[in-house]
Amino acid sequence: MPSWQSYIAHLVLRLFVKRKLEKAFTPSDARAAFGNHLPQVIRGVSFSAETIGGIRGEWARSEAEGAGVMLYLHGGGYFACSPATHRPITGGFAKHGFAVFAPAYRLAPEHPFPAAIDDALACYRALLAAHGAERLVVAGDSAGGGLAVGTLLAAREAGLPMPARLVLFSPWTDLAATGASIQANAERESMLVGSRIQEVADLYLQGADPQTPFASPLYGDLTGLPPTLIQVSDREILLDDSRRLAEKVNAAGGRAELSVWPNLPHVWQISQSFLPEARQALAQAADFARSALASGPVAA
Repeated sequence: MPSWQSYIAHLVLRLFVKRKLEKAFTPSDARAAFGNHLPQVIRGVSFSAETIGGIRGEWARSEAEGAGVMLYLHGGGYFACSPATHRPITGGFAKHGFAVFAPAYRLAPEHPFPAAIDDALACYRALLAAHGAERLVVAGDSAGGGLAVGTLLAAREAGLPMPARLVLFSPWTDLAATGASIQANAERESMLVGSRIQEVADLYLQGADPQTPFASPLYGDLTGLPPTLIQVSDREILLDDSRRLAEKVNAAGGRAELSVWPNLPHVWQISQSFLPEARQALAQAADFARSALASGPVAA
């Protein structure tokens, strides 16, 4: 049964985020809608700036460290948010024992496709060299989820090994916006605006084919991906992006576990301090990721 907190979360997002995103769209307005507040302090977690593979970002670490290394790619439609906005997730994974690096990959429209892929791949190469594939997990939410899959497709094309696990929260995998849930869940979705999704995609693509696999991995060859966990809510406009991705990974001979949660907003995992389902979902994701990793301390 959904928590009472989930109903409040929908109301708050509908009033203070979706209403802003429904208005005339500019990158600065949309960035403001996602929030410009100060980074949260996560008790028991330290955050430190570092440059990995030439890309700035930050590590999230805790005393529980030992599960492995995670490359976490934040969401925000490829034009908004940062490692700091997603500290509730990266800090949550750190509390579960991961050393988490979240890169500040370049954002559109100033840096259109494939800048985000180039930056994420550079980080992935560096983390592979430092820690090995058997210690590494890749994860991401929303646009960062699609970026995570696209990065692994680019890594495979470059002859790099796959990580031990892939974790995705409500991934945006189809920038051509063909999923039926974009219309079916348009009213139930409390955060994203289905009628503007193509506008956001165009901001990032700037003329590139929306079905190019590195931008829309749903249209790529999905063979060889690592075991994958996908969490998504039944109320999201991106529900079918998750459903179809899981189906195609499994059809390609891989293993994708689709976990559909009832009555929750887009990327509810970020609400660690308020939603019990956020803490439950993160624990599920951490258990899934940790199950395949070689154990031991992570080098600084």
